[in-house]
Amino acid sequence: MMSLFLQATGGESPGMLMQLLPFILIIVVFYFFMIRPQVKRQKELRKYRENLKKGDKVVTTGGIYGRVTEVKDSYVVVEIASDVNIKVDKAGIIMDMSDAVKK
Repeated sequence: MMSLFLQATGGESPGMLMQLLPFILIIVVFYFFMIRPQVKRQKELRKYRENLKKGDKVVTTGGIYGRVTEVKDSYVVVEIASDVNIKVDKAGIIMDMSDAVKK
């Protein structure tokens, strides 16, 4: 019975499928364990940056802790000490302070 199948298909299809199966499996594993979680984190961070408002406590990529005093389209003004304000690009905000304390 198997010899009839191999003769009808040219004998190459089962071998070809078995050779490609490990590569397909590797791609699926990479997607679910590396690519998908990274895309999810990026989406959450983008949403967080879009929803920044006055009074939020933030941390910059440089490690500066502060409180948002003004929000514009592409940047925020962060108060890092009494009467000390810095302008930070929204891409420079990484997380809020409550997340940093948990770590």
